[in-house]
Amino acid sequence: MISLNYRDSRPIYEQIREGLKRLIVTGALPPDERLPSVRTLATQLSINPNTIQRAYTELEREGYIYSIPGKGSFASGNVDAGGRRREELIAQFRDLTAELLFSGAKDTQLIDIIREIANREQTPPRSY
Repeated sequence: MISLNYRDSRPIYEQIREGLKRLIVTGALPPDERLPSVRTLATQLSINPNTIQRAYTELEREGYIYSIPGKGSFASGNVDAGGRRREELIAQFRDLTAELLFSGAKDTQLIDIIREIANREQTPPRSY
């Protein structure tokens, strides 16, 4: 599910947050899928539960997960319906696109990547 790299300069909670976000965005964790409890994931990864809780809190703040008291945390089906996060991502996308074009990437390469990802989003998620 998630692997940690102790040589990575990023804090552990960020690695966990990014790993879970990747699973949600790719569909490996479909909408409304229950995430492991904080204690269970902390045990699996052999780290402090507070680290997991911090990652879950950040993911919930960003709209990638939601919590139901007494039930647990679940993958969200629609991140940031208000559009704030989407606007941040579009700004990042513009910056990355400009840098890729500057570095010599062809616009056709970028379009192919977008099509590939869009096609992947239209197919049912694979179960792992």
